[in-house]
Amino acid sequence: MLSRKNKLLLLKFLSLFSIVRGYNILMIALAQYLASIYIIAPNLPLRKVIFDINLFLLVLASALVIAAGYIINSFYDSEKDLINKPRKSMLDRLVSQRTKLSAYFVLNFLSVLLASYVSFRAVVFFSSYIFGIWLYSHKLKRIPFVGNMVSAVLAIAPFFAVFVYYKNFETVIFVHAIFLFLLILAREFIKDMENMAGDMAQGYKTIPILYGVRFSKICITILILVTLIPGVLLISNFDVGYMYIYFICSIALLILFLLLLWKSTSKKHFVWLHNILKFIIIVGVFSILLIDIDLVLNRIL
Repeated sequence: MLSRKNKLLLLKFLSLFSIVRGYNILMIALAQYLASIYIIAPNLPLRKVIFDINLFLLVLASALVIAAGYIINSFYDSEKDLINKPRKSMLDRLVSQRTKLSAYFVLNFLSVLLASYVSFRAVVFFSSYIFGIWLYSHKLKRIPFVGNMVSAVLAIAPFFAVFVYYKNFETVIFVHAIFLFLLILAREFIKDMENMAGDMAQGYKTIPILYGVRFSKICITILILVTLIPGVLLISNFDVGYMYIYFICSIALLILFLLLLWKSTSKKHFVWLHNILKFIIIVGVFSILLIDIDLVLNRIL
C-alpha cells in the first residue's frame, strides 16, 4: 500500500503528465523518427538514422519545448479550462502555478542546451520556437484566424527542424506537410467551436464567437476540401507505397466528417468531430510504415 505522501506524489506526477500531454509528445517523437526514416532520409542506412545523436537531440529538444509549451498554455488558460475541461483541470491544479513556471523555464533551458550541441542554427531555431509558443499563448491565441494559423504552424515546426537538418527539400515532403498542416488547422477551428463556453467567459474573441457557428462550419468545410487536394496528389503523383490506402481512407473519412459537421449542434458533436481529425492524424503517423513495409528489413545492414 502506498503511503499518503507517496499517493500525493503519484497524483502530482499524473497531473504533470496530463499538463504536458505526455502521450502527444511521445507520438510527435515517433512521427519525427518515422518521417526521418521513410520520407526525409530514405536513402540513409537505418542505423545511421536511428543512432544519429544529432537527430536524437533534435527530437528530445522538440519534446522539451513542446512540453514547456503545454505548461505555459495551461498557465494562461487555467480559468478557461475550468469551464471547458473541468475534470482535466482539477487534475492539472494539483501542480501549483509556481511549479508550472519553474518547470517551463527549466525545460526551455534544457532544450536550448541540447540544441547547442547540434549547431548554432538549431539554437536559433529552438529559441525562436520557444518565443513563438510564448507569444501564441500570451497574445496571439486570442486573435481570430491568426491564433489558429500560428497554432497549426507551431504544431508542425518540429518536423521542419528535422528536414532542415537532413537538407532534404523534395516536393513530396512539402505535400505531406501541407496535408498535415491543413488537418491540424481544421482541428483548431473545431476546438474553437468545442470551447465556446469557456472562451466567452474569459473574453476570447474566437471565430465562432465573433462570426457565428455557421461561418465556422463554412471555414472548416473549405479547409477540408482543400485538404483533399494534397491527399489526392500524394496518391496520384508520388510514390507513397501502400500508404495510398491511408490517404484513400482519409479522404473517405473527411467526406463523412463534412456530412457530420453540418448536422452538429452541440459540444458533444464537436468533440466527436475533433476526435475524428485526431484519429486521422494519429493513424497517419503509423501509416508512414506503409510507404515501404520491407524498408526497415532491407536497411538494417
